[in-house]
Amino acid sequence: MPRLDIYEHFHPDEKAFVDRAWEWVERAAERHETRRTDFLDPRQAHILFTLANRHPDAAVRLDGGSADAERKRAVIAPDYKPLEAEDMGIAVLAISSDDRRIADLDHGDYLGALLGLGIKRDKIGDLHVREDGCHALVAEEIGDFLIGHLKQAHRVDVTVSLLPLPALREVKSALEEQTVSVASLRLDGIASDVFRLSRTKIVEPIRAGRCRVNWKTEEDPGAPLCPGDVVSMKGFGRFKVLEVEGVSKSGRTRVRIGKFV
Repeated sequence: MPRLDIYEHFHPDEKAFVDRAWEWVERAAERHETRRTDFLDPRQAHILFTLANRHPDAAVRLDGGSADAERKRAVIAPDYKPLEAEDMGIAVLAISSDDRRIADLDHGDYLGALLGLGIKRDKIGDLHVREDGCHALVAEEIGDFLIGHLKQAHRVDVTVSLLPLPALREVKSALEEQTVSVASLRLDGIASDVFRLSRTKIVEPIRAGRCRVNWKTEEDPGAPLCPGDVVSMKGFGRFKVLEVEGVSKSGRTRVRIGKFV
């Protein structure tokens, strides 16, 4: 399949990952190789799944360790190979502490502690944060390293252990719904209302590369949003565009938003 036929379906910024994913698919189909990837974000998983479906001799399985996982590992293999029994290489890293301050830690504190050890984000799946600690889904090949090196999370002393997947205590993301009234569906307009910041203050982090739309960096404040889009702003949080409810008599657009809490 000509590469140009593949590229036309994806954003130019995604070319590097498309090339890598298509190589995985070709090697599975033509060289009968089986490959297990690191954790993919939802956009990467969509690209890989789409490419695998375009090749009749390749198959892919995605699994993030739980039914509603956001980040998933993939196994790409020849289409004749059963994939359900393939080991996805995912372990549960249980992080706990006797320090009562652990109840104050959030997703960013735990993720920062892991990345601070030099771990690549691709080796870490979803994090399930509770008041008494966190269950982090990680690539099993880094498990021993984490046990030996993860001692603190945001200045709170922690202990860690590895658990099998059935021991995962899943925490489902909650959405706090709200309706905003905006002049247009521009990213900066909606984000400023959701995070209650002025348009000027929201534009700066967007242009600085601190905003992602559907897990892809978006530096254009005027980028249009659509229902289903997930927006994350480093330091502010995440929200999902749930529905465009219509236009008011004054000409403003009502948009229903779900803010991750």
